[in-house]
Amino acid sequence: MIGLRNEALDLPVRDALPALRSALEGPGSAVLCAPPGTGKTTLVPLDLAGLLDASRGARRVVVAEPRRIAARAAARRMAWLLGEKVGDSVGYTVRGERVVGARTRVEVVTTGVLLQRLQRDQELSGVDVVILDECHERHLDADTVAAFLVDVRAALRPELRLVAASATTDAEGWARLLGDAPVVEARGTAHPVEVVWAPPPRAVRPPHGMRVDPALLSHVASVVRRALAERDGDVLCFLPGVGEIARVAGQLTGLGDVEVLQVHGRAPAAVQDAVLAGSAVRRVVLATSVAESSLTVPGVRVVVDSGLAREPRVDHARGLSALTTVRASQAAGRQRAGRAGREAPGAVYRCWAEAEDGRLPRFPAPEIKVADLAAFALQAACWGDPDAAGLALLDPPPGGAMAAAREVLAAVGAVDAETGRATERGTRMSRVGLHPRLARALLDAAPVVGTRRAAEVVALLSEEPPREYGDDLAAAWRAARGGTDAYGSRWRTEARRLASSAPGGASKGDGSDEYAAGLVAALAFPERVARSVGGGTYLMAGGTRAEVRQGSALSGARWLAVAVADRPLGAGHARVLLAGHVDEDVAREAAAPLYSEGDEVAWSGGDVVARHVERLGAVELAVRPLKESAPRLVREALLTGLREEGTGLLKWSRGAWELRERLAFLHRHLGAPWPDVSEDALHARVDEWLEPELSRARRRADLARIDAGQGLGRLLPWATGEATRLDELAPERLEVPSGSRIRLDYSDPGQPVLAVKLQEMFGLAETPRVADGTVPVVVHLLSPAGRPAAVTADLASFWRSGYRAVRADLRGRYPKHPWPEDPATAEPTRYTKARQAARGSEG
Repeated sequence: MIGLRNEALDLPVRDALPALRSALEGPGSAVLCAPPGTGKTTLVPLDLAGLLDASRGARRVVVAEPRRIAARAAARRMAWLLGEKVGDSVGYTVRGERVVGARTRVEVVTTGVLLQRLQRDQELSGVDVVILDECHERHLDADTVAAFLVDVRAALRPELRLVAASATTDAEGWARLLGDAPVVEARGTAHPVEVVWAPPPRAVRPPHGMRVDPALLSHVASVVRRALAERDGDVLCFLPGVGEIARVAGQLTGLGDVEVLQVHGRAPAAVQDAVLAGSAVRRVVLATSVAESSLTVPGVRVVVDSGLAREPRVDHARGLSALTTVRASQAAGRQRAGRAGREAPGAVYRCWAEAEDGRLPRFPAPEIKVADLAAFALQAACWGDPDAAGLALLDPPPGGAMAAAREVLAAVGAVDAETGRATERGTRMSRVGLHPRLARALLDAAPVVGTRRAAEVVALLSEEPPREYGDDLAAAWRAARGGTDAYGSRWRTEARRLASSAPGGASKGDGSDEYAAGLVAALAFPERVARSVGGGTYLMAGGTRAEVRQGSALSGARWLAVAVADRPLGAGHARVLLAGHVDEDVAREAAAPLYSEGDEVAWSGGDVVARHVERLGAVELAVRPLKESAPRLVREALLTGLREEGTGLLKWSRGAWELRERLAFLHRHLGAPWPDVSEDALHARVDEWLEPELSRARRRADLARIDAGQGLGRLLPWATGEATRLDELAPERLEVPSGSRIRLDYSDPGQPVLAVKLQEMFGLAETPRVADGTVPVVVHLLSPAGRPAAVTADLASFWRSGYRAVRADLRGRYPKHPWPEDPATAEPTRYTKARQAARGSEG
């Protein structure tokens, strides 16, 4: 323990170290639950490596962190505790940066780096212990690494020790995953934190995609000012992303001696060091969720929580997994609040109403449930488990997302389309450390345009450039080359890394910047090569329409390869945010799997249209009309027309419509064997009632000659003999007491309607019934002039009570017609009293 600083001696996790060592010496794996500030990230690796007590022997420990900033910070903190510099006993490796030495016993890496290392060396030769830190965050890389390590312990290296460490986690789930591993808990030393609810004075718009209502950010800035005035100590403010941090920082000018710092994954190392080192000057630290648990920011007594976070989702704008703004979970809220109580009692100002808190999600969604799974599916395929069915995962990947991922991988040649196993090309792609789409673009473009140039464009696509770089990909490329901003620095570092991992040598390659940029974008996003349809609008091969902004340098291009697009709320088309110029040859080459050629017979514009078409997805490259078409294709087109426009395309006589109404009535009241004649049912049985006429038809006019009534007749239950009872069960006409045969109206399938003059129903005591006497007809009783007088489904009741009022109302207007006092026993008639008398005398 020589050289160890005194701060390490006070870390609460020290009390849990014996139990942790015992678990690793026994079962070989453990779950370590330790609140923030206990030393789980810094003291535990030093102890397990034997750096605190040489008598326990030396081990090599790898610590996996979910973020680069956390990996660097953890390594620096451990080196400081040992009184050394980074690269001696403790080092780190993140993408594009490695600081380790021959004496390094503890190496802190990102989970992405560890994933790549496992694919190259499944045994992790020379590593004795792996610690998966912050596993509660459920990042996809971390879940994947854990599953692979469980495999390694089971099949290759049972002596490899494994620790899942977290501030707050599903301890039982992780213990089960690691083979019923012991759970070791460390006590925290958190101080009380007062909660102050500080909702905006007026309603703000909910987040949409990456957009956050500026009114909310202004409110957060005002709450920071309030916290500075009401409390002592540094203020840590949580915001969802870099853009929001910059906007709030811009609104915190004029704070006097208060220093405003910004901490996030893209912040320069010097800024990160300054935040983590503490200061004698009062500070406001604006941070993303990276400060929730991975980092300790000294001096913080107050937290201001915007209530927002960024979680991964499938980014349909870029075809990649990306972040979207969401309401932070209750668990995240607790983690954030706890940062105010690390060193002394503190306070958290929450920028939402207390009533909203209970409606927030309890935990963040596991990334495997919501993100694009193409990269995960490729890692699983390279590991030898294409379906990920045998991997030890807390949550299985959704079937639909895995199927979509495999389609992408097969399209770029990363996996075998039939078996799903990784191809040699897919193995190379997995080692580049990129999304498979971008890896495909790098590998295929490098031999054509040169490794360096391909790597530079791919680096632009892997982290979307600032909007001020413009929407022309080639122009953005030139801006990045000359850029002195933080983005330009990160871009150059990533471009160098990619160039070292791509084929093609160092040749400059052929073609202009425009050609190179367009080719790379088209290879990465083949379904988004797009052809102009006029007016600044483009149709992408995937079927989406997109518009370029007015005055854009992209305007007027015949073809584009769209790298980034979005669809604003309420907009009819997508909006192109970043694209490169291509020609038809590049579009055809990049999107070759989307090319098709053949006869297309479709229902379009109200009729059958037959064409021979060359397509690139939804984009028609060449079209010529067909004189002759396959009958099968014509029939399918006619069926489409019938589905879209309905069976009204057929010839419907009055008798046909009435037959359909009668059948619908019987189907509703008696059921089988009487057929369902709704539109959906008729489409489902088209072979039974529209053949052979449908197969002979060639166009809309032929449909109009098909007798629908004749077709419906084929659906009658002839086989059972019930068809002969149609007129009995649902008669077309009903004979009334006067002798008239009145047509029944079945347009309402509930009850048929009998519209008859009132005098013709005299003498009928009960309402007529149909459908085997189960359904009474609704009688519309008419005046002598044929106008509605009364409606009843109970004739006997009407004669007793309703008739008297009708008689009093109509008797004076129609004196020539009989209005007897007792209609139930009166003689029915179609005539006036005089004519009825005359007919009687003639008799």
